[in-house]
Amino acid sequence: MEDRKLLILYGSQTGTSQDVAEKICREAKRRHFSTRVMSLDSYTVASLLQEGLVIFVCSTTGQGDPPDNMKLFWRFILRKNLPANSLVHLKYAVLGLGDSSYQKFNVIGKKLFKRIQQLGGQSLVPVGLADDQHDLGPDAVIYPWLASLWSRILSLHPFPPGLEIIPAHIRPPPRYKVIYSDDSSKVKDLSGFRLGSHGNSDYSQSNPFYARLISNDRVTSEDHFQDVRLVRLDIQGSNICFSPGYVALLAPQNSQESVDEFIQHMRLSPDTSFTIQQNDPNIALPHTLPDVCTVEYLLRHYLDINSVPRRSFFELLVYFADNELEKEKLEEFCTAEGQEELYSYCNRVRRTILEVLQDFPHTSANIPFEYLFDVIPQLQPRTFSIASSLQAHPGEIQILLAVVQYRTKLFRPRKGVCSTWLASLDPTKDVHVPVWVKPGTITFPKDPATPVIMVGPGTGCAPFRSFIQERSSKQIGGNTLYFGCRNKKKDFFCETEWTLLMERGLLTLYTAFSRDQEDKVYVQHRIQENGETLWNLLDKHNAYFYIAGNAKRMPDDVRDALKDAIQKYGNRTVEEADKYLLQLDQKKRYQAETWS
Repeated sequence: MEDRKLLILYGSQTGTSQDVAEKICREAKRRHFSTRVMSLDSYTVASLLQEGLVIFVCSTTGQGDPPDNMKLFWRFILRKNLPANSLVHLKYAVLGLGDSSYQKFNVIGKKLFKRIQQLGGQSLVPVGLADDQHDLGPDAVIYPWLASLWSRILSLHPFPPGLEIIPAHIRPPPRYKVIYSDDSSKVKDLSGFRLGSHGNSDYSQSNPFYARLISNDRVTSEDHFQDVRLVRLDIQGSNICFSPGYVALLAPQNSQESVDEFIQHMRLSPDTSFTIQQNDPNIALPHTLPDVCTVEYLLRHYLDINSVPRRSFFELLVYFADNELEKEKLEEFCTAEGQEELYSYCNRVRRTILEVLQDFPHTSANIPFEYLFDVIPQLQPRTFSIASSLQAHPGEIQILLAVVQYRTKLFRPRKGVCSTWLASLDPTKDVHVPVWVKPGTITFPKDPATPVIMVGPGTGCAPFRSFIQERSSKQIGGNTLYFGCRNKKKDFFCETEWTLLMERGLLTLYTAFSRDQEDKVYVQHRIQENGETLWNLLDKHNAYFYIAGNAKRMPDDVRDALKDAIQKYGNRTVEEADKYLLQLDQKKRYQAETWS
């Protein structure tokens, strides 16, 4: 069995790549491979020299960036001094997860595939490029890719005599062992577990800083359809430092309502305490749970019960189905033919894991408690651009966030887990929010003489507010902001602040209020109107150009408007304008931070 070793490495920002990697691990164990699965940065990269068979699953984030948990690996693997024959013994496959609405679609998967090939690795199958924008989501690529991968791997490593694939209906062992604790005294200081970190700046998901909530103010009018908040967090005493362009990561909590509903539906006791132990030496214990945990705490802080389930969730659910009707429907959801129906049932209406469990009551009643760690993914941190400057607001982090709420065909409105939780917090009640920071995808120029053009409609203005505050506090001008929203009177964020900076000559502001007149006006229209000024700033004064906001159409529309200005006022052809923009890209003078 020595040659039946398989390593699965993932780079995951929101948990999707990790989920796929764990699914591949289950499939590998059914095929009798000794399998390890871990994030790329928790793996000692030099050990790749000794590996024979590796599957990489990695997403692309931001504007073609690697996820946080593969950045160290990424820097190492791209080093130019690595010998060209480093990985000649390695057989490998790469599955990339991306979104084709972004310009740099799946660029990390593509580059990783090519780089390992350059180092001598032998690819098993072509790189898989899954796309969130596909009608059936990333599964449309993932499952056919996996089928061809297993076919290839088994041709190289056939089953030893007497062994065959473990049938799909046999339930794998749970990820962890659960040991119930009757010593409730050990649980009494769970709040201490949540508030235990102060005084050093090395904060992370497993060691966040608990920042006191200073204020939580609505910045849109009461009659506006969207509730947008400016949240201020006190980080005094934390030693947290950040620059404009940094992002804050927050560990959210599930609503008490959904936690209570889950506990009631699954017939659990909220005060039951337990510890977990390894069931597989290759699967580490989670680092964000206390040693002795309660059911209530697990559901509030760890299990993502309000997320839209992935196909792997239904594949695991089948193991617990004994009701014929429910089993038939779950099995259908797990077939290639059932994907359109699954997509309609789950993704189109954004049905949550809790709601699916309620729809399948007989099956959910059969799930042993220890299997909840397998069936339900971990609640992931949420990332927000920091909307303030330490120079202007020492000891504070400010976040501008839209409270996510929308309707689908389902009776209940859909709500964002993190934004709903944050909006519900009352600053008069000494509330603390777990937070840590990291650099974002945007980097601003260091030279104060460099003019900066920023396009940030809606909450996209957040990173630019940070930069404008930083420069203005040092009396540095050369700041141009294009801001767009629906109505001047309803969602014109920071109007007073920016008006004062304009009066002091530190900011040039162009606004586009799309609904205040019959014809809709957007930021790209303002860019077209000011094309000559933009061209002069870019070409004569080496200005930097930034976009932040929704990834749907705005970034492309803005880029097209800028390209038109380059053609018209720079006297360039279409091809020359494209080349000019590409050069700006390469020099980091054109940057975008967008989200879907």
